[in-house]
Amino acid sequence: MDNPRASSRTTGSRLDLTVCRPGELSAADRASWTAMQSKAHLHGSPELANPFLSPEFALALGRCRRGVRIGVVREGGEPAAFFAYQRSTTGVGRALGLGVSDSQGIVHRPGFEWDARALLRACGLAVWEFDHLAQGQGAFEAGATGSFASPVIDTLDGYDAYLAHLRDHSPKFLKSTQAKERRLGRQVGEVRYVHDERDPAVLRALMRWKSAQYRRTGRSDRFAQEWITRLVEQLFHTRTDSFTGLLSVLYADGRPVAAHFGPRSERIISNWFPAYDPEFAKYSPGLLMQLKIAESAASEGIAYIDLGRGQKEYKDSLKTREIMVSEGWVMRRHPVAFGHRAHRAPVRALRNTVVERPELFEPADRLLKRIGEIRSGRFRM
Repeated sequence: MDNPRASSRTTGSRLDLTVCRPGELSAADRASWTAMQSKAHLHGSPELANPFLSPEFALALGRCRRGVRIGVVREGGEPAAFFAYQRSTTGVGRALGLGVSDSQGIVHRPGFEWDARALLRACGLAVWEFDHLAQGQGAFEAGATGSFASPVIDTLDGYDAYLAHLRDHSPKFLKSTQAKERRLGRQVGEVRYVHDERDPAVLRALMRWKSAQYRRTGRSDRFAQEWITRLVEQLFHTRTDSFTGLLSVLYADGRPVAAHFGPRSERIISNWFPAYDPEFAKYSPGLLMQLKIAESAASEGIAYIDLGRGQKEYKDSLKTREIMVSEGWVMRRHPVAFGHRAHRAPVRALRNTVVERPELFEPADRLLKRIGEIRSGRFRM
């Protein structure tokens, strides 16, 4: 059962916490949450401004998934922290949008400290699992089992500064990508970029391309899961002063050839679902689009684009630096917690071992692509 009003002791002080469903969050609390994110960079915690940590993301996910809850911690009667999570009936807690969200944790005001087990107890959780824990999450970091690089593109200094970085660090990549843009314009037609496209038909095309890409490469098709499709549609229609579900599209001769959809906060764009029309693969339209997104982000004062956890060649070419995210879990001494970890730990350990070791990842990746060819009927003996 949910604990609608919970108090628990932490290192000499009381934890005054209220648990609510997303739709029950008051307008005043939502405004406080947004204000904490808006000012986070001023207090040395820029990662807290990530759109996956926003109230808008919690509200949208709450319409698509059961068990979404928000713990509001108060100090002196005022909101001090917001902890959004998903909860099962047995008390297993998961980070909000575990598996699809690229930043997780607790949004808090400067100087706030918490005891992880006391927070879990107050929320009625035996365990809380995460796979993209943001930096600076204090008590949660003690439960991390691994940390991973999440490449980013810094855009706050302007697009010219970013191009200068690419010329210094990825000159061949930049030169070839710009040449492909010119060739696309000559051979197909006028190249046009729309940073904030509102046509839902293009969003549907993007999801078709992405589904085909998942199948082609042997990966699990995320858009085969109805709740993910619904979440994307919810976010597409979410627009506030501090959050937008951003659909960016590259056109050639009036036809969409690449698109990206992801959430955007005041300071951060999350690179979430990029895809392109395979018919135009030789022009690398996805990479062309990424440069256009960076240019528009710079013009709008965005601090950085988070390319997401995982090492890929195109990310290495585009990035200016990396931030770190962690995976793991925090637990209370509870049978449910021990059982959940015993079930999940071997799967995670195996996956990470394969991903981090090229001698294992490369043959595994080839096998997945071969499976994708068989699925799509393109396999030849």
